[in-house]
Amino acid sequence: MNRNTKINALLLIVVAALAVLPLALGLGDHKEEPFTGSDGEAETAITEIEPDYEPWFSPLYEPPSGEIESALFSLQAALGAGVLAYYFGVRRGRRQGEARARARLDAAGNTTTSEATAVSATAAAATARTATGDEGPPGGAAESTAGRV
Repeated sequence: MNRNTKINALLLIVVAALAVLPLALGLGDHKEEPFTGSDGEAETAITEIEPDYEPWFSPLYEPPSGEIESALFSLQAALGAGVLAYYFGVRRGRRQGEARARARLDAAGNTTTSEATAVSATAAAATARTATGDEGPPGGAAESTAGRV
């Protein structure tokens, strides 16, 4: 077994242990709802300290049960993870595309200094547009004037 396989197996065992241990040890058995979120715990603590406390606002939507609330929270986390994965995938794809374009120019053997500079400037401009969220002018492709005389 190679090193990466050992590390992956160890990580899986640790994650499984973290998921099973609280259930196996009976943590939270003394509570009415053992796996409530921090909001419920905070509300209880505040009520114990200051019984006359009135919240500043109320939620827009109150799920009918804790299970539905957990499901909505999990859905929110999954959507956030999907957006992050998409963003990093697009960044990696663009970087690989730029590297392939440079490799093709180098392989063609007709790369001059000005062409290499133009490719680098175009790649830098694309990276800057990606970082700022600007995809270029509306209705047309963004052109780079770098390297033109």
